[in-house]
Amino acid sequence: MSHEATERDTLHRMYKYALAHGAGSGVALTELSAALVLPPSETKVAADQLVAMGLLRRQPGNCLVAVSPAEAAEVALSPLERDVRLQRLQIEEARKQLLSFVAEFESYLTSVDKPQSQFQVLEQLTDVRAVIADLTHHCREEILTAQPGGRRDEGVLEEAMPRDEDALKRGVRMQILYQHTARFSRGTTVYVDRVTQLGAHVRTLDDHFSRMLIFDRKAALIAVPGKAHAAALIREPHMVAFVTESYERLWLAAETFVGSTDTRVVIADDLRQSIVRLLTEGMTDASIANRLGMSVRTCRRHVAEIMAELGAQSRFQAGYMLAARAAVNT
Repeated sequence: MSHEATERDTLHRMYKYALAHGAGSGVALTELSAALVLPPSETKVAADQLVAMGLLRRQPGNCLVAVSPAEAAEVALSPLERDVRLQRLQIEEARKQLLSFVAEFESYLTSVDKPQSQFQVLEQLTDVRAVIADLTHHCREEILTAQPGGRRDEGVLEEAMPRDEDALKRGVRMQILYQHTARFSRGTTVYVDRVTQLGAHVRTLDDHFSRMLIFDRKAALIAVPGKAHAAALIREPHMVAFVTESYERLWLAAETFVGSTDTRVVIADDLRQSIVRLLTEGMTDASIANRLGMSVRTCRRHVAEIMAELGAQSRFQAGYMLAARAAVNT
């Protein structure tokens, strides 16, 4: 057995012993050393590792008590999850701030006779689709897309399929980002099965993000706030680089989606945790549903289940109980 395997075995044996014998007052290092037949120095090193992992907790008198893996994971991962949420908020705020300068930028381009193609707002859906088709056709290296809103319209996917398949067969790399709720859409699953077989990579996120498409890191299409079917076409290199960096941050925080072979249990739990988080923030059912890309009816069913588990009589009471629980666990 390798040194690494031996060390891992020691950690598991120590944790198992602490679970069995450490209830209440805990176990001392000397007891662990004797029970596991380990030198005191190795016992201390292993115990320190388990304490650092959060699986053992020191009690008065230097005794050790076992902690559940779920509790240890919550303590270790909560700060990381808060950082991810903060980064997403920062990305969205930066994007909104930059887009607030669109009018001035377009005016500047006109005044100095710059080519309008560097930044253009496409108002009509037909124009947006024509630009997407043209950019995909001329793309040679990479297409990055982020499509929020949960379930994807099957008509849109059928229209995109031949175009995307052609790009993938030409060797174009493709990354596609959806929200978690897209995993529960049969049409989206069929599409993901086909494009992943050709080499595309697909991931999903629990939270909302802005729609964007990036072609060869030279051109980008982003959503226009307040205009569902409009898009801003960007060719200015610095702006495209900013949009690409925003996309890459989202991609790193997302979970792999492999189509019909995908397991939905963990994702469903992630969505439930997101609903709990947004409920504690006082958001309405409609706002939560829109944020997570699900129907209001589905959201209300989840909220009702959460309230029943808590024994809460109202949304306000449920939010208060969840916030109090979060404060205790922090």
